[in-house]
Amino acid sequence: MYDYVIVGGGIVGLSTALAIYEQHPNAKVAIIEKENKVASHQTGHNSGVIHSGIYYKPGSYKAQLAKKGNQAMIMFCQKYDIPYEVCGKVIVASNEHEREELEKLFQRGLKNGLNIRKISKEELHEFEPYVNGIEAIHVPSTGIVNFRLVSERMADLILEKGGEIFLNEKVEVIHEKKQEVIVETANKTFQSRFFINCAGLNSDRIAKIANLYTDVKIVPFRGEYYMLNPQKSYLVKNLIYPVPNPNFPFLGVHFTRMIDGSIDIGPNAVLSLKREGYKKSDANMKDLFEVLTFPGFWKLAGQYMKEGLEEMIRSMSKKKFVENVQKLMPDITEEDLLPGPSGVRAQALSKDGALIDDFYIVPTKRSIHVLNAPSPAATASIEIGRTIAKKMIQRQPI
Repeated sequence: MYDYVIVGGGIVGLSTALAIYEQHPNAKVAIIEKENKVASHQTGHNSGVIHSGIYYKPGSYKAQLAKKGNQAMIMFCQKYDIPYEVCGKVIVASNEHEREELEKLFQRGLKNGLNIRKISKEELHEFEPYVNGIEAIHVPSTGIVNFRLVSERMADLILEKGGEIFLNEKVEVIHEKKQEVIVETANKTFQSRFFINCAGLNSDRIAKIANLYTDVKIVPFRGEYYMLNPQKSYLVKNLIYPVPNPNFPFLGVHFTRMIDGSIDIGPNAVLSLKREGYKKSDANMKDLFEVLTFPGFWKLAGQYMKEGLEEMIRSMSKKKFVENVQKLMPDITEEDLLPGPSGVRAQALSKDGALIDDFYIVPTKRSIHVLNAPSPAATASIEIGRTIAKKMIQRQPI
């Protein structure tokens, strides 16, 4: 009998296990992961940014936990000698039209308690000499790290504390009973006092297996990146972001210096034809059927038709992608962009077509389901884990 069984070996599931051990060192915890290693999906395909929390609605889970999580992640990296860097970033208005949105974002950052400042074109060029911008926000608390390395260290710590991690185990059955939860895979049966769903791209399916029915569906969006030719790496010093389009729920193409020194440029945001589809050719009929038969998807598609088509065009046309890049970095050409990685964002969507904007955590008597944890979940993961652990343990202390 376990005290807690966690489904999902990404950074949120791992952080939750560590948080349980922080509060109850003698707890018996198991993590069930369907892949052959931890951090195989969203965590392992992350852009590696330790976010500040500037973008998120004041008072929301995202705003609170990203800011606290930023510091918690840095402390974790310091404690366990994981390479990281607090390099800061700039959010750039490239024309007069974007100044108003930049000001709104600046005010939001101040409300979220961030140490940020508006900088002029001249100051901007001290940070990023080659960027095309007339004004910017400097966000000094933003950093970079490899979240896969963070996750692997977390997994080691869990094992050292007596936890168990079961790989290559796909959950097939969940029975939540009065005094326990039974979780079955093809090979094993787990008995636990409590159950925690941190399954990311499959969190809604795990909830359904556990007989938790909501109006939320995970819709996968693939983010495709290019890498900047190393010979042109001098063009980008740290992190450069555009002012987000207020009519589109993604941040736009940005420039990210990775912890290994390479420069990623992207992402666009297109519907993935497979929940774990990292290539354009990846498709899964079950995944696609679920999206196309979900009423909320068509309402969303109608709302963002123009922006969605533009994203699809940039996905298919490198030339169009570069035209978008050149708004901020005019010196970058098609020849400078090399094939890069892709990631898939698990975005929860309600039946009425609304994107779930905040982290979405649903409790039952003996379980907690994390049904929406897109970016900045990796940054906030340690604090998300502590929030979940507190909610679980307060119900019935060990």
